[in-house]
Amino acid sequence: QVQFVESGGGVVQPGGSLNLSCTASRFAFRAYAMSWYRQAPGKEREMVAAITVAGDSTNYAPFVKGRFTISRDNAKNTVYLQMKSLNPEDTAVYYCNAQNPFNDHDDYWGQGTQVTVSS
Repeated sequence: QVQFVESGGGVVQPGGSLNLSCTASRFAFRAYAMSWYRQAPGKEREMVAAITVAGDSTNYAPFVKGRFTISRDNAKNTVYLQMKSLNPEDTAVYYCNAQNPFNDHDDYWGQGTQVTVSS
């Protein structure tokens, strides 16, 4: 069974940093583009960052403003999200997403990990 294990969520103070990881198993990780999404209470899910299959190109939502960095280690089947200068508006459940670039219907989601930014 395909499995995604996310870690790194938690509670941090405003201005702090947090690193998220999502590791896939029983999955052709190298064949999928990876993204991070987030969803805050009462709001729609939104894309945060994306990275290509080879990790040679990235894309970020405007609200990241250079604060977040997405990366991947295909040898470890893991995608990362480094978050800096966090503010309360970043509070949300963060999900990793795997997308087959050749098939829009072939995608998978992690279970989500809670990130809370509060003093």
